Amino acid sequence: MYDKSQMMRGTLEGCILKIISSEPTYGYEIVMTLQKFGFEDVKEGTIYPLLMRLEKKEIIWSEFRSSPLGPSRKYYSLTEAGRNLLYDFTQCWLSVSDTVNTILKLGE
Repeated sequence: MYDKSQMMRGTLEGCILKIISSEPTYGYEIVMTLQKFGFEDVKEGTIYPLLMRLEKKEIIWSEFRSSPLGPSRKYYSLTEAGRNLLYDFTQCWLSVSDTVNTILKLGE
C-alpha cells in the first residue's frame, strides 16, 4: 500500500503558506485546518518546527496577540518573500499535478 502521509509531507509547507495567506493564523488553528482537509496525521509537534524555520528564513513573520480564552497566541503572516514562495509553489503544484494526472490516464 502506498504511504499517503509521505506524499502529504512533501506539500505541507505550501499548504501552510496558503492557510496563512488570507489572514494571520496561530499554530493550533493551522493544525486544525490541515486536519480538516485531509492531513489527519499532522500534529503541532510537526508544524511548530516548520513555522520556526519559515520565520527564520523570513518567509513568514509573527506577532503575539491577546486571547479571550487564555494566554496570548502567536499569529503568523506571510512576508513578501512568503507570497512569492506561495506563488511559486502553486505554479509548481499545478504543473506536477497536471503531469501526474495525464500519466495516470494512460491506457484509459
